[in-house]
Amino acid sequence: MNYTENYQGIKIDVQSVEDELSTHVQSEIRSCIDKLSRFTREINAVDVYFKNEGQGNAAMHIVGMRVAIPGPGVFAEDKGDNWISLLKSVTDKNIRQLQKVK
Repeated sequence: MNYTENYQGIKIDVQSVEDELSTHVQSEIRSCIDKLSRFTREINAVDVYFKNEGQGNAAMHIVGMRVAIPGPGVFAEDKGDNWISLLKSVTDKNIRQLQKVK
């Protein structure tokens, strides 16, 4: 599943290799962007990548998020078993990077 949308002037590009993302996950992506926007108003785009690694019980979810701002952007990635908690984790990592850039 791939989709692109414009949310509050920010281009969102979401790529999911194998899974169809629920509306709850899509809503959480917007919530994460709201949280990022509190730390900088200069966000041009956010790319979010969802993929699975491994098979069966050993499968892990991977979420990566790139935040495009003027100058060098920030990127974070995390692995785990829950899309929502991974989104929150990469958002927090990107916030820490944005705070360093300021």
